[in-house]
Amino acid sequence: MVLKRKVKILIAKLGLDGHDRGAKVLSALLKDAGFEVIYLGLYNTPEMVVQSALQEDVDVIGISFLSGEHLTLTPKVRKRMEEKGLGHILLIVGGIIPKEDIATLKKMGVAEVFAGSLAQEAIDYLKRQFPDESGS
Repeated sequence: MVLKRKVKILIAKLGLDGHDRGAKVLSALLKDAGFEVIYLGLYNTPEMVVQSALQEDVDVIGISFLSGEHLTLTPKVRKRMEEKGLGHILLIVGGIIPKEDIATLKKMGVAEVFAGSLAQEAIDYLKRQFPDESGS
């Protein structure tokens, strides 16, 4: 039997948003669900997130927003991902996201948006994306 590695997910807060309880809870629940999680914490820049994703060889970048900066910072992350050859990495966004911004974020290259969603919705989504590799 060949053992596959766990899916590696990087979770980060961007900009000046100082509220990280949801990101911490999601990180813990993802670990409990069998994923490997790297939580970068608060006050990251797009460059810091993408550099960490490159160094850690992650499969998913998850960004949590509560500050309203999602339309400004997400395209910067996506641009840095493309510049570093990480366009294949799944980019997801969550937090307090107005429903009317979801389509715009997806046009920017975000795979899925969790707008005020329960953590289980994100976990279920990731398990569907990586059905044989979640470690579950």
